[in-house]
Amino acid sequence: MSVEYRRDGRVVHVVLNAPPVNAIGHAMRAGLMDALDRIEAEGDVERVILSGAGRAFAAGADAREFDSDPEPPHLPDVSDRIARCDVPWIAAIHGAALGGGAELALACRYRIARADAVIGLPEVTLGVVPGAGGTQRLPRLIGIDRALDLIPAGKTLSGRAAREIGLIDEVDDDPVGFAEMTNAEWLGMAVPLHELNSGEAAPEVFEAARAQARAKMCGQDAPLRAINLIERSMTAPFEDGMAEERATFLALRQSDQARALRHIFFAERAAKAPADLPRVDLPEHVAVVGGGTMGAGIAYALLNAGLRVTVIETDADGVERARANVEKIIDASQRRGLIDEAGAAARRNALTLTTDYADAAGAGLAIEAAFEAMEVKRQVFAALEAALPADAILASNTSYLDLNEVGGALADPSRLVGLHFFAPAHIMKLLEIVRGAETSDRALALGFALAKRLRKVPVVAGVCDGFIGNRILARYREAADTVFMDGSTPWEVDEAMVEFGYAMGPYEAQDLSGLDIAHANRRRQDATRDPARRYIPIADRMVELGKLGRKTGAGWYRYPGGNGKVEDPIVADLALEEAHFAGITRTDYDADEIRHRLILAMINEAADILAEGIAETAADIDLVTVFGYGFPRWRGGLMHHADTLGAAAVLDGLATLAKEDPVAWRPSPMIEDCARRGIRFSDWRRA
Repeated sequence: MSVEYRRDGRVVHVVLNAPPVNAIGHAMRAGLMDALDRIEAEGDVERVILSGAGRAFAAGADAREFDSDPEPPHLPDVSDRIARCDVPWIAAIHGAALGGGAELALACRYRIARADAVIGLPEVTLGVVPGAGGTQRLPRLIGIDRALDLIPAGKTLSGRAAREIGLIDEVDDDPVGFAEMTNAEWLGMAVPLHELNSGEAAPEVFEAARAQARAKMCGQDAPLRAINLIERSMTAPFEDGMAEERATFLALRQSDQARALRHIFFAERAAKAPADLPRVDLPEHVAVVGGGTMGAGIAYALLNAGLRVTVIETDADGVERARANVEKIIDASQRRGLIDEAGAAARRNALTLTTDYADAAGAGLAIEAAFEAMEVKRQVFAALEAALPADAILASNTSYLDLNEVGGALADPSRLVGLHFFAPAHIMKLLEIVRGAETSDRALALGFALAKRLRKVPVVAGVCDGFIGNRILARYREAADTVFMDGSTPWEVDEAMVEFGYAMGPYEAQDLSGLDIAHANRRRQDATRDPARRYIPIADRMVELGKLGRKTGAGWYRYPGGNGKVEDPIVADLALEEAHFAGITRTDYDADEIRHRLILAMINEAADILAEGIAETAADIDLVTVFGYGFPRWRGGLMHHADTLGAAAVLDGLATLAKEDPVAWRPSPMIEDCARRGIRFSDWRRA
């Protein structure tokens, strides 16, 4: 039963009962309508208390229904009946009240929540707008300015914060009990929100909101449509505003953006340990070898998860640098209000910094985050194997190196798994779990257990140079460098990719990480590079000039005085020189052609990764590119976007480019197979 109806004297309890999150599907909407009919038929009801069973009030509409035709009763009609019911409804909120759940609460006359409840209208994160009164009722409750702050950004608030802005009437540890005791006379005076006025705001307020939405959610339609609806709440009759909201919701939910965002939403939810892996307990003590930027970020992520952490460095100076790196993150977290002084102290107390591997002897997991050199890593693992228990799992955070070769230092390589974190490790959600040739199921399972504890998105990768994400990134940069040398500039390439939806283009992003990192990786590949493959030397010349990025004040851009980036004509001249040396006649690429080449390059590399079994599914590549590399979420990830283009169109584009460079643009057999069979990339599986 999706809705439980219980009467206690003149009080009716209506309980949303579709665990675990009480998603509002057809059965629940029908159950609410039945409850309304019963309340009206029974009479002499003083109040209705709406609550949720289990851990949530209601976490929103059932997004699985969005791909089919709407089936009555519709949520706007349910909400309207609640709002216009002669008997006042009280929302008693614990856990999540999101999307449609929040809209049900807004339809009630009175709202009570636990302080730790989570309330909001995050529909724009799924490419739609609130569809059951959110854009019309919320401004009438908290005002235009606050509604503009919440809805177009998809923000959520705690129960306590919601009380501070008037979204919630009262905060109590027992919302249902409080609702039962609320003064009946006062409750009867509560005014339904549709009878209120949303107030006024100057046109500049809405233009500022639109500018912010374009900056923070570049390319997305739903935030701008939500702003339009909030603006209409100021002038349109409530019924007209509701009709416009519903029409907008229905139009957006079938859009490419909404489909892409739903795809990523469900792919993220499905990213969990396979059922055939053994269940393992995550050890409470973890060792981290290396306290640099990455090691400190990993250590802090572990501390945030309540684990004890021992960071091992090579000498006393290294220990102090590691301590400073962790302290920097703790201080930043305090400044942002993410932790208080007690939380900071707890993290410091759970952290040990040492030069002695013996201090980590009790750790059940060790994560190596040392310098990216094979010999260094083999030495680290030999020391870990000698110091830690025989059943401890050993993990490497290597970004590129051959995990199987790393494991050659171990007597038992089945203990070794790759755990590739992304910087900053305490913030980025992706965790590539790399399975080596000897990696045991237990080691793999522990990787999934760690990802769950750290609230990261786990994706299994096989062993190759760069695994999934960095291998695609390398091809992306190679294609960008070719475009740059043959007819563009770094800023034109960056601008084209920002227009596509990236937060920054490949050159600005490399300035952030440092050109020396990619340079060292190219030197590592010199001995194995295909001599027939074209090599672009511009980045090497940049390193020779000391232009390593932001940390040296100049890279692909100049950074004078730390006040943002400036285009550098010296960099543009390097491309002209190298093109002249190579005898190339440069071409003027427009933004569409730049995007065409860079996106096809990544799709082709990703298809080879699938064909080789390095990634298991196209959805895994989507998760990696969105959560690790900034691919626009609203495009659904790289392979979902490839499916919107179609295999035949992708193959045709690659075949055309292969005429100018048959090595770099050779179409992947996987793409040829999909085009020949007329199937989507998401449906392709290795034989």
